[in-house]
Amino acid sequence: MKIRSIHIYSHDGQRRDLIFKVDGLNVITGRSSTGKSALSEIIEYCMGRSSFNVPEGIIRDKVAWFAVIYQFEKEQVLVAKPTPSGSGASCSTAMLRRGAQLQAPEFKDLAINTDDESVVELLSRLLGIPENRTEVALGHSRNSYDANVKHTFYYLFQKQGLVANKDQLFYRQNEQFQPQAIRDTLPILLGVSSSDRYELESKLRLAQRDLKVNQKKLELARGAVDTSHVQAIGLYSEAKTVGVIGTTDENLNAGGIIELLRSALSWKPETVPDDDGSRISILEEELVQLRRNRRDAQARIDAARQFAERSGGYENEAAEQIDRLASIKALPKNPDSGEWQWPFSEKNLGLGSPVAVVLLNELASLDKELRVATGQRPKLEAYLTELAGTVDAIKDEIKQKEVELSSAISANELLAKMGSRNNAAARVVGRISLFLETLLPNEDIANLEAEGRRLNNKVKQLEEQIGTDDSNERLTSILNNISAQMSRYIQKFHAEFGPYPARLSLPQLTIIFDRPERPVPMGRTGGGENHLAYHLSALLALHLFAVQNNRPIPRFLLIDQPTQVYFPSEQVYQDADGSVQKTEADADLNAVRRLFELLLKFTQEEVPGFQLIITEHANLREQWFQEALVEDPWTKPPALVPEDWPSESAK
Repeated sequence: MKIRSIHIYSHDGQRRDLIFKVDGLNVITGRSSTGKSALSEIIEYCMGRSSFNVPEGIIRDKVAWFAVIYQFEKEQVLVAKPTPSGSGASCSTAMLRRGAQLQAPEFKDLAINTDDESVVELLSRLLGIPENRTEVALGHSRNSYDANVKHTFYYLFQKQGLVANKDQLFYRQNEQFQPQAIRDTLPILLGVSSSDRYELESKLRLAQRDLKVNQKKLELARGAVDTSHVQAIGLYSEAKTVGVIGTTDENLNAGGIIELLRSALSWKPETVPDDDGSRISILEEELVQLRRNRRDAQARIDAARQFAERSGGYENEAAEQIDRLASIKALPKNPDSGEWQWPFSEKNLGLGSPVAVVLLNELASLDKELRVATGQRPKLEAYLTELAGTVDAIKDEIKQKEVELSSAISANELLAKMGSRNNAAARVVGRISLFLETLLPNEDIANLEAEGRRLNNKVKQLEEQIGTDDSNERLTSILNNISAQMSRYIQKFHAEFGPYPARLSLPQLTIIFDRPERPVPMGRTGGGENHLAYHLSALLALHLFAVQNNRPIPRFLLIDQPTQVYFPSEQVYQDADGSVQKTEADADLNAVRRLFELLLKFTQEEVPGFQLIITEHANLREQWFQEALVEDPWTKPPALVPEDWPSESAK
């Protein structure tokens, strides 16, 4: 992507064209306040930036539309945008055209047909920026976003106040949030965060979404099974009450109840037995007995726990007493005989003395009792576990009997309401039929479980693939390559720290020189000529890598007034006015010539076809420099905006 031409339109329909060579060095030189520095703002404005940063004054007052034709490998793209109306500071609408060879449109043909978002999307796609997503760790306040053509602006423009700034290397680096945007997107543009990784991350997001959906379905299915079991018990009880199901084994499992309900579908009215009226009483008696059993089991659990607490207290006290008695064996020995010795007693009063025998026997007795007590603990714990299982089983039986009792009562009420046992039975059979039709088969749950295992394995595999990504190592390697080329350019500029290795620091967004004594960042170096050399060396090295590795960064660089550092003062530089004579009289001519020769060589030998656009006050008489001039020096006239154009208010 390069700049083919810039076009501006007056309010009365006149057009000013500025045509560039898409390959090689382009120089615009001349007096100050002729519009040279506004060219970068116009290009940026027509690359999808909504903010209108063209300087106030003649340009804003007299220009109605701005247009830029961008040259791609196989086509051209024209983007035109109007000057914001009134005192507006932004405009997000645009006119877009595409074609093999485009001509600047006439004023009457200018019409809005798109917006900045579409311009950015098109330029990004034609530039070849892959689908991507910046990596932002969880917990960070910023959101992840796509890198696009606007994230290449940092490396395309070196404006007047930036080109020799020791504290700022890239364009817009001094603005809020922009340093982090550079750190996030430069690895993507350099090919570190590949489209393969983006594809893997997209697949991972889809797999994680499918896994969540599957887990929700499985949760609902299992909940439906639990609900179905309760419904099945209720229908079973109603069916028994109205006589659809005869006498059965009361200890049926879920599968057995479902089979009995299926058998109820074959019920015929004439087969309904007379109701003996005893089912509700039987269920109530069974519930009473189950609750009594639960109370008895809970009482045994409480008693066992109290016993465990008391035995635990005894164990603690016995253990303390044992520790006290055992300490007598740790008393010092007689230094003369080496035997155990009671302290503060007559000589050689040892373990065989009556006092010692009594104490040691007590110690042995306590130790034996403690072993008996602790030996009973595993049995006690097993007993408590068994009782807890019994209580849980009784609770489940109580729950089932309560459902059966409720259903039986409902069935009796239905009998009374229907007036006929056959009618009530028919209604129960109908409800059983509907229940069985909506019953979720066990195979469906099994299939959902199998699908969940498959999706879980897929998520783990994708996470492992992404986890093995060597992005950090690749980024380090790329920055090392760029830094090596940057060091080479710094040496060609004869800059102060040229003899030392220089590296491009992405975390600090600066250049660091690795001196043997200590590293020196660009901000701690001196001299405007040196700072200019460091800036241009970093950008040339970055673009060299981008071209050699076919990375999606536009193949142009616009530098505003780089030779200002070679003049004795800013005023002398301004007074050069694009004059060869004043340049030769006032500037460090060798340094100026070396700068432009290096830039020309970059476009001819190192990166053939790269486009460099330089806006300047200096001028050289060399033929190759004169051939690089886009137009005669701007001295009012000519200038970017013709003097005879009317302002908007005078239209």
